[in-house]
Amino acid sequence: DGAPMPLGIMIEVPSAALTVDLLAAEADFFSIGTNDLIQYCLAVDRTDGRVAGLFDPLHPAILRVIRTVIRLARPRGRQVALCGEMAADPGALLLLLGLGVTEFSMSPAAIPEARDLVRQVSMRDARRAAARAVSLPTSHDIAALLAARFPELSTWPAGRDGRPHLEG
Repeated sequence: DGAPMPLGIMIEVPSAALTVDLLAAEADFFSIGTNDLIQYCLAVDRTDGRVAGLFDPLHPAILRVIRTVIRLARPRGRQVALCGEMAADPGALLLLLGLGVTEFSMSPAAIPEARDLVRQVSMRDARRAAARAVSLPTSHDIAALLAARFPELSTWPAGRDGRPHLEG
């Protein structure tokens, strides 16, 4: 019908995350690629066994970068989606919802459990937890907050140890 195809940008490096307001002049939407964004923000190669244990989706810096992307995109009317294994972790999924991400790409096997978990939690509770989480100093503190506020996470297979479930 001649309508232009929407153009989106993957946010996978800190420089892109911090300039979303500028990139919005060219992009119709954004998708945060968490696997690469976490790797580049924390300077940790998740495939290098010597440092892979430091790859941490619940690190306060990661939550703050995601919050920044959303805060820069929203006033410009741009949607922000998220892809990457971070959304397959139950606690991270609730924090992402609380930060304002509402579109996720995850492995098909994770979808039924994610859907069930999201149905058990109110957006108000997710927003409150996310607001508190971004002020905490460590991922351990964030995991403890999630365990205390969302006891249902203990029944979700990826959440039993309080650490994110990561593939690859």
